[in-house]
Amino acid sequence: MDDDRRRVPRTDAVLADPRVAAACDRLGRTLVKEAVTAALGLVRQGRLDAGLAAETALSMLPPTAARLLPVINATGVVVHTNLGRAPLSAAAREALAAAAGCTDVEFDLAAGRRSRRGESVTAALAEAVADAEAVHLTNNNAAALVLAATALAQDREIVISRGELVEIGDGFRIPELLECTGARLREVGTTNRTHLDDYAAAIGPATAFVLKVHPSNFATTGFVSSVGVGELATLGVPVVHDIGSGLLRPHPVLPDEPDATSALRAGASLVTASADKLLGGPQAGLVLGSEALVARLRRHPLARALRVDKLALAALEATLRGPATPVEQALTADPARLHARAESLANTLRGKGIDATATATEARVGGGGAPGAVLPSAAVRLAPELAAPLRTGRPAVVGRQHGRKLLLDLRTVQPQDDDALVAAVLAAQPGTH
Repeated sequence: MDDDRRRVPRTDAVLADPRVAAACDRLGRTLVKEAVTAALGLVRQGRLDAGLAAETALSMLPPTAARLLPVINATGVVVHTNLGRAPLSAAAREALAAAAGCTDVEFDLAAGRRSRRGESVTAALAEAVADAEAVHLTNNNAAALVLAATALAQDREIVISRGELVEIGDGFRIPELLECTGARLREVGTTNRTHLDDYAAAIGPATAFVLKVHPSNFATTGFVSSVGVGELATLGVPVVHDIGSGLLRPHPVLPDEPDATSALRAGASLVTASADKLLGGPQAGLVLGSEALVARLRRHPLARALRVDKLALAALEATLRGPATPVEQALTADPARLHARAESLANTLRGKGIDATATATEARVGGGGAPGAVLPSAAVRLAPELAAPLRTGRPAVVGRQHGRKLLLDLRTVQPQDDDALVAAVLAAQPGTH
């Protein structure tokens, strides 16, 4: 039998192809050899012409040596935890790439000696939140809370409302997180109502601080009450406020979301937050507030274990000093312009024979921020059968299912990605190549 299966090229012959060899130089031999082996397997099965083995192997390769793949977020969830939370701005990506080699992360080039790590980014954060006497960075917000509890409350009590003993995602819960530091929790109030007197009655010589936790991923309504930072600050002990989503100042689109500036002005001793949510930066934890308390956290041995790497420092500084982030652009996008984009994209797709229509939608903030906020948006509506091929395409596109339709919500798609979105839909639709 004379067919392509009898003329399967050797692996080393395909690897010697100049295009494949160049891919080895860029991605490493291991990844490329896996793709070549897979392509040759298709030849042996009679599903691929032997002459296309090298080309097919190249098409199977990831864009980088990492297996993480780029995704166009068309879910309508602005800060999507499963898709990496905040997409970095172009300025932050450039800063990250520049910092990937050797950099002056803790070296004073002018003086020729060691300096404090990441001074430029902490200075940028202090400028952004002028009410903070001092700032410190950790590798995420949970780490910021753990550091505060360990440095300030080990073998002491943290007073917290029962209504704020929240689960923060993936099964991690605030009580367990704090108790593992050696601190004791003193719960006050009930799940739906806590008053200032409840806190006052619990405070004593063993109290390290009062903790206020923003219930980021849910909202309570009805017969409920809670105590604000301003009232808690009158109790004579430090108040630590975990605001969660990372707003540095009030935001007009999210009037009910807590922010660092307002919390400090109300009397919070420390504010902790995430940098990779509404701030729009890389994963990091922010600690802002009292100079004396921040100094205690910075000097604690655990601070070294929780410190931020040079790449996150560079990306965070560029986020703070640079132009509006993709998150900010998504939050403030004009619904009318979103609808116009949806109409234009749907018209283009219909011209290619694809059933596509523009429709009004409601987007969400996501990432544990502003759970009750609704963002008017617009989407391209497609047949649900396209969901899987879009997810597995290059680039991958993740939309959301709505009834028997697939929605590609444009609030979370940057305008410069519209052409890539159309190309991905065309590639996912059989017969439109």
